[in-house]
This record gives sequence, structure tokens and C-alpha cells, in this order.
Amino acid sequence: MMKQIISTPKAPAPIGPYNQAILYKDTLFTSGQIAIDPESGNMVLDTIEHETRQVMLNLKAVLEAADMSFENVVKSTIFLSDMNNFSKVNEIYGSYFDYETAPARETVQVARLPKDVNVEISLIAIAG
Repeated sequence: MMKQIISTPKAPAPIGPYNQAILYKDTLFTSGQIAIDPESGNMVLDTIEHETRQVMLNLKAVLEAADMSFENVVKSTIFLSDMNNFSKVNEIYGSYFDYETAPARETVQVARLPKDVNVEISLIAIAG
């Protein structure tokens, strides 16, 4: 089976040579999402909470394009420009998962993110 490109207009179009997600067999690999509003193309950077919520909405749209939901997520990676935002990001992120079945995860602080955003998140999800 070849890899399947997953694309939806309900999430921001890629800003480089990559796709929103790749489905290979039953595993979905999402590209990192940042807080671009797919309807307006504008960045949502007024608060870290709003920024994180937009990232999660973008990820939700990509999951749905692959007929999945946050329940299918087995691994996530959160990149932060400032670890002082961890608790606020974690609160918003956590609202999308059930505590008992939340995915494995790492959160790392990085020197810089695309478009100078504060948070980027990527996911791996399994169908079924």
C-alpha cells in the first residue's frame, strides 16, 4: 500500500514542501500545526490560550479528513518557544483528550518556531 496524502481546506495549507498529513496503512502522521486560521489565513496570536486552541482545531480538521478523532491519537509532540507557557498550553491541549486514554507525549522548548509562533503540535494516530 502506498502512502495516502490527507488534505483538507479546514486546516491551513502547507507553507512548504510537505502535506498536512500522511496516512500509511492504519497510521496517520500529521505535520506540525501552528495557529493559522484556515478561513482568513491570519495568525491567531493574541493569547497563548487562543493560539493553542487554533492549533488543536487545525489538528482536529486534519484528523477528521482521515476519518479519525483525538481518540485515535497515540502520540503527540508539543513544541514551545517558552516553557513558561506549559501550564496554559497543557490546559487547552488536555481539554481535547480523556485523561485515562490520553496519548504518549513529549513537550520541548525550542529556540524558534515557524512564523515566530509560540506553539506547534504534531500527532500520530492509529485507525480503529
